[in-house]
Amino acid sequence: MAGGDDAPLDLTAVREQYLSAGLHRADLAPDPLDQFRRWYAEWAATGPFDPAAVALATATPDGRPSVRFVLVRRVDHGFCFFTDTTSRKGRELADNPRGALCFGWIDVSRQVRAVGPVEPLPSDEVDDYWDARPHGSRVSAAASAQSQPIADREALEQRRDEVAAAVGSGPVPRPDGWGGYRLVPDEVEVWQGRADRLHDRFVYTRADGGWSIQRLMP
Repeated sequence: MAGGDDAPLDLTAVREQYLSAGLHRADLAPDPLDQFRRWYAEWAATGPFDPAAVALATATPDGRPSVRFVLVRRVDHGFCFFTDTTSRKGRELADNPRGALCFGWIDVSRQVRAVGPVEPLPSDEVDDYWDARPHGSRVSAAASAQSQPIADREALEQRRDEVAAAVGSGPVPRPDGWGGYRLVPDEVEVWQGRADRLHDRFVYTRADGGWSIQRLMP
């Protein structure tokens, strides 16, 4: 068809020229998590909507992937995030405890990818984060069986209102299935956009108790 809903969406004219100063081996921190902290500070200073947002990919044991955005809430020796462990991502991580993250900081022509095993966070760390969340966020999390079907928005809001009425202004108990994870990277790639798609890419790989760094072609 020449038009209508079946017409292809042609995006070939959407072209962004990445005019950054580039990235050199000498610019990189020896540890990728230190490099991430440097870039995160620069990205956060640009005033994005939510600098902690990252795409998290998980997969079933037979290789069926899924991806969604989560919020990284701490970076220590890995990337920590919190969620309902009975959700789709939680079920996939239980069966296949590996994941991949991709931070897309396109406003500054950068990406950071991290791949590695994912481990559950200890209960005390989950409790500390749960208690630090805004009251309304805790109420919503307690009311939601994440990833499960529900009839409509009205039913969802009713569940929220019931939890809110039950707890009032007091503490909101953490649901049994609500927890946290840490992705401990064994590979991290930093990507800096350059003109004419001749981008700079460096990959960190664990080696001999430290990290090796190698430039990749774009």
